[in-house]
Amino acid sequence: MNIIAAVDKNWGIGKDNGLLDHIPEDMKFFRETTKGKVVIMGKNTFLSFPNQKPLPNRLNIVLTHDKTFGFEGITVCDDLKKAIEIAKIQYKDEDIFIIGGESIYRQAEPFCSKAYITKIDNEYDADKFMVNLDKLPDWKVKSEESLKTEKGLYITFTEYVKI
Repeated sequence: MNIIAAVDKNWGIGKDNGLLDHIPEDMKFFRETTKGKVVIMGKNTFLSFPNQKPLPNRLNIVLTHDKTFGFEGITVCDDLKKAIEIAKIQYKDEDIFIIGGESIYRQAEPFCSKAYITKIDNEYDADKFMVNLDKLPDWKVKSEESLKTEKGLYITFTEYVKI
């Protein structure tokens, strides 16, 4: 399984149930990387999507304990392990992506073997954070590619592997 996220210098991922910044280059990377795959997310992450619509061309699994929660085009699950089992029926392990939020990243990290992290060379007023993979001894950087965005921000696409 994979983690995919954009983080600031402090590994912040969000503020007020939204992204820290809208970076077209990162959005494109996310779309291309997860298209045709499974995305597993928490309820608040799903509710942050425009018009609360599932991401197209993906199996969208939303984790929540809210038994009344349901939207067309999503699979609702109340447990991460159940969600992974559902995903593995139709998809390979490498085609499953954890896309947030904070608590889902923390729960899923032990089950993941790869992470695609877009590092934003900026500090934001974040209220949600991801575990800092640079501080975990079993995660190592496999590759990095930096670029300057149209907005003038520097970002680095970093691929981590668990050893």
